[in-house]
Amino acid sequence: MKTMTCQQLGGPCDHAHHGESADDVIHLQDQHLKDAVAAGDDAHGPALKDMKSRWRRPVSGLKWYNQAKKDFAALPEG
Repeated sequence: MKTMTCQQLGGPCDHAHHGESADDVIHLQDQHLKDAVAAGDDAHGPALKDMKSRWRRPVSGLKWYNQAKKDFAALPEG
């Protein structure tokens, strides 16, 4: 199990996401952004917008995804 924060994934806060894979924490981040904005947290709005538009630009979206996977792989277990 590894941990990445909202900020490490492009968001504005230090909320921790725990997962067995990069895909796990990316999924948790996406849900966190949606929940935060739905609760009225405007600070998460730009990151949510980026997340929603990520795959409309496949090259930059894939670049972000691959970087997130590399960053996750470099983290220590725990």
